[in-house]
Amino acid sequence: MTATTATGTATTSAVPRTAGEPAPAATAPAPGPRRSPTVPAWVWALPPVAVLALAFLYPLVLVVQQSVTPDDGGGVSLDPYADVFASEVFREALTTTVWLAVGSTVGCLVLGFVLALVIAFVPFPGGKAVARFVDVFLSFPSFLITLALLFIYGSVGMANGLWTDVTGAADGPFDFLTTPWGVLLAEITYFTPFVMRPLLAAFSQLDTGQLEVASSLGAGPVRIIRQVILPEALPALAAGGSLVLVMCLNEFGIVLFTGAKDVTTLPMLVYSKAILESDYPAACVVAVVNIAISVGLYSLYRVVSRRAGA
Repeated sequence: MTATTATGTATTSAVPRTAGEPAPAATAPAPGPRRSPTVPAWVWALPPVAVLALAFLYPLVLVVQQSVTPDDGGGVSLDPYADVFASEVFREALTTTVWLAVGSTVGCLVLGFVLALVIAFVPFPGGKAVARFVDVFLSFPSFLITLALLFIYGSVGMANGLWTDVTGAADGPFDFLTTPWGVLLAEITYFTPFVMRPLLAAFSQLDTGQLEVASSLGAGPVRIIRQVILPEALPALAAGGSLVLVMCLNEFGIVLFTGAKDVTTLPMLVYSKAILESDYPAACVVAVVNIAISVGLYSLYRVVSRRAGA
């Protein structure tokens, strides 16, 4: 007997059956391997979300809750915000924080861009070692740089000691570390490598052939920097500058270790309200304002970098 199938023709021999003999039962397919049930994606997201909630969101909620809870009770109230915003100390701290952060960021951008240019494009002995030192410098704590400046420019530092030894004067001329300018110098010194690191990474990917072509066409160094190097460095400058701006807004150690008692920033005001005055609602209000400014600046940076294609 010949059976025709869709895939071809196969010849099978039919076995004759006697009358009353039952037909052979169809062979059941062999069972396949059992599949393990898949775990939903949201289950894997639970552990990191729980850690994030406990480590960050919960303390943040407590700070916001305390900022709307006056010490005299009475439930939720915006009186702490009204009291803090009406105080002259808060307005001065906000102004000082903003201009120090902006000034430090501008100084870091200018100094970091110049130093990165020298390290990347000016060959000199030890250039690679200097570039590696920039990476190591990023791990230094901020108070260490401040202490180094105090050893050099402090009232009993090396610079004043050398001046008094040479001139015989009782005091040296360097007495600016306890002023806003001293804080500005310390922040620029400490945060400049945070601008240099992305710039050096961007310069390492720059095609040197473009520089050679521009030079062969008669372009001077200033024009090459302005028209060839600077456009390639803009995303790195934006990334480094935004990072420095946010970090300067929240810097506490530099202001504290310089001993600048007349320089009050928002983080210093939080410390003063919470530790020295035990005014926790006011301290939480200032902290909420500081967080809001930082998050707003970061969001603005993300929008600008997305439009610039960084």
